Amino acid sequence: MVPAPVLSSPAPIADDWRPRIAGLHPTARAIRLLVLLALAALIVASIAPGAWTVAPAAGGALFLLILGDAALAGSVTAFRLHAPEDGEVGEALLLRVEVELSRGSPRTGPAVALATDPRLAPGGRIDIALTGGEPGQWLGIGSPAPSRRGTARITRGWLRWQGPLGLAHRQVHRDFDRDVRIWPNIAPARGAALQIFLREAQQGLVARRIRGEGTEFEALAEYQPGMDRRRIDWKSSARHSRLFAREYETERNNQIVFAFDCGQAMCEPIGGLARIDRAVTAALTTAWVALKAEDRVALFGFASRPLVMSPFVTAPHQFRRLQEAAAALDYCAEEPNFTLAMASLSARLQRRSLIVVFSDFNDPTGAELMIEMCTRLVERHRVVFLVMRDEDLDTMAEADVEAIDDAARAVVASTLIRQRALVLTRLRQAGIMVIEAPWETIGNRLLDAYLTIKREGSIG
Repeated sequence: MVPAPVLSSPAPIADDWRPRIAGLHPTARAIRLLVLLALAALIVASIAPGAWTVAPAAGGALFLLILGDAALAGSVTAFRLHAPEDGEVGEALLLRVEVELSRGSPRTGPAVALATDPRLAPGGRIDIALTGGEPGQWLGIGSPAPSRRGTARITRGWLRWQGPLGLAHRQVHRDFDRDVRIWPNIAPARGAALQIFLREAQQGLVARRIRGEGTEFEALAEYQPGMDRRRIDWKSSARHSRLFAREYETERNNQIVFAFDCGQAMCEPIGGLARIDRAVTAALTTAWVALKAEDRVALFGFASRPLVMSPFVTAPHQFRRLQEAAAALDYCAEEPNFTLAMASLSARLQRRSLIVVFSDFNDPTGAELMIEMCTRLVERHRVVFLVMRDEDLDTMAEADVEAIDDAARAVVASTLIRQRALVLTRLRQAGIMVIEAPWETIGNRLLDAYLTIKREGSIG
């Protein structure tokens, strides 16, 4: 199985917190009653001025009720947060809050608000409603889905609960300062379908040693139904009066580099996550398969300058090093420098490699340097360029035109689509394999491309 990040079970922080006196605040119900009392006092004062003392008495009674309700609400004796130390971008985290209240019987379940890093929740706030269990015991579960990689912190939590009359609520807060490390998402690599595929592939390799569809001739084998007919050796078949097919040695120990553009375009969201996070998931899934196939894998990240260049990983048990390198890919609000990045990458590669470039572009002018540098890489390496299809442009181009603004958006979207197609065509003409697909399928498309290139034996 793929060695995933150590996703620890939710662990509580050291419970050295001493309960403090809870603040007292009137509820919306108490404020409405106070307004009604004020209106009633005005009416009484206008009808019977001598009865003006009724209003202060009623206000005092309401004040005493608020104090009594706050007393009946009880006090907090424990406020604990259980949170994992690690998570994956786009995958729900399990946050568990436990609260113990002494005496009192709240009118409604207590509620908790957590102040967090925006990586964990939009706006940096997570609301959790608590439900009762044993007397005085309350439990709440939150499941935020991190939107970006990095270290997120849960800084503080607020607990609020109402009295049985609903006139007052009590509130306390606690500092947590708990860090949660958000790793790249490798859920597809742990998927059952991929694991079954790898297991069957490995069984086949054991049975047939390392014979496959590479370029190095290995042996002749009797032709079996389902084999590629182009592999039939007609001369040998004629000599033996039986059909024989050529088997080739599958290439191993190839170098594969996944190059990530960490610039502004790749940091834009698609399907709720940044494009670069979608690219990292697809790359790590293919990297896991490549390591199983005994190839060597490295990651390279760049923006205005090179950011990350990991050493080549040679075995599946070193997969975590790729995860750590992918987690270090930063989100950069700047345009990428393809000239510097590709020149630096090319200088570090001493042998022919498969380079998979994850990038995006907004206009053909800005893509000129990208095309030029990728064309230079093709002279020494096999290059795959992967870009996610912009479904928003397709939607705007195909939308019904009901107003002038709709027509203008459709024209602009159609122009951008044509320009995008032109850039990708120029890349294909330069000998680069281009993959353009929706973000949901880029992982499968990249894996298919890798297996196709490996069967062709065109990497080494």
